[in-house]
Parts: sequence; structure tokens; C-alpha cells
Amino acid sequence: MDLNKMISKVGSAIVSVTVFLFAIFLIINFSMGYYFVCLILPIGFIMMTAGLNNECEGDRKVAANIGLIFAAVYSTFIMLVYFTQLTTVKNEQLNEQAANLIEFGRFGLIFNFDLLGYGVMALSTFFTGLSMKPKNKTDKWLRALMMIHGVFYFSCTFMPITGMFVNASSGGDGIGGRLALVAWCVYFLPIGILSFLHFHSDT
Repeated sequence: MDLNKMISKVGSAIVSVTVFLFAIFLIINFSMGYYFVCLILPIGFIMMTAGLNNECEGDRKVAANIGLIFAAVYSTFIMLVYFTQLTTVKNEQLNEQAANLIEFGRFGLIFNFDLLGYGVMALSTFFTGLSMKPKNKTDKWLRALMMIHGVFYFSCTFMPITGMFVNASSGGDGIGGRLALVAWCVYFLPIGILSFLHFHSDT
């Protein structure tokens, strides 16, 4: 088996499994579970994106490279966010000021970094989709879903700037936010599955 295809296929499988588990853990409100899978998701996303980048033809290579670079930026933000939750937040006694900044549920600095990371991920999928030349219906659906996903950049980036989350931590148990993330999972899961089918069909 071509090692490039195998790595890309494994990456797509990681994306599919982690997004599915993310949705399940959100529904049952198991925060440590979805923090952990969000730490793994970026690894699969880079593997998947690198595979699509590797296939890209020369006249679309700039778009593919931009997509891969944004994938790396997304991964850096997200891995820092969730590693912080699983280590510093989980294991240390934080004063109120520190907790407001780095506890995810406080909707402070670390929450804003998370949204920025997923906004950059949306840019990554947009440019990666733009670089594709579909060969079949699976590829056409994959390309369309990746490019439409780019719209999430605007909400992820500009909603925190408006300050709409400043008082969110004092209202309810965050079920609305969890449902919104579940809806995102429902949208993004087919991207992982279609990517897996894309790489599988070439093996």
C-alpha cells in the first residue's frame, strides 16, 4: 500500500471517530472525554489535509498549501487549549483570576482561543476544498462540504469580538452551546467519512 494513502486514510478515520465521540461526550456532558478527543482530532486533521495537499495538481498548489498551513495553525491552538484543560486546569488549584482565564467553561481567554482555532480550521477546509478537482460524486460532496465549512470562520472569529460570551458562564448549564457543537459534529462527520472513502477508493 502507498504510505501516503495509508497515512491519509488513517487520518480521515481518526477525524471521523473523534468527531463522533466528541458528539457523544457532549450529549452526556462528559467534559474530560470531549477534551481528550479534541486533543486527538487535530492529529487526524493534519494527516487528512496533508493527504489532500499531496494529491493537488500544480495549478491549485497555492490553495492546497494555504489549507495545510492553516491546519497546522488550528492544531497548535486546539492542542494547547485542551492540553491545558487536561493538565493545569484539572490538576492544579487555580485562583479566581487564573480560572477565569484558562478554565474552558468560564468563556474567557482559553475559550476565545478555541473559537479562533476552529475559525482557522474553517479556513483550512475552505482552501483545501478549493484545491480539489473532484473525480466522482464522493469527491464533489467532500469538496462542497469543505468549502461551505469555511463560513464558520466568520462566526468563530467575530462572535467573541462582540463580547456575547462575556456573561455566558453565569447563565444556565451551557446546554445551548453543547447543542450547537453537536450540530457542528453532525455537519463535520461526513467530511471525515467522505475523506476516508476518497482515500480508500484510490488504494
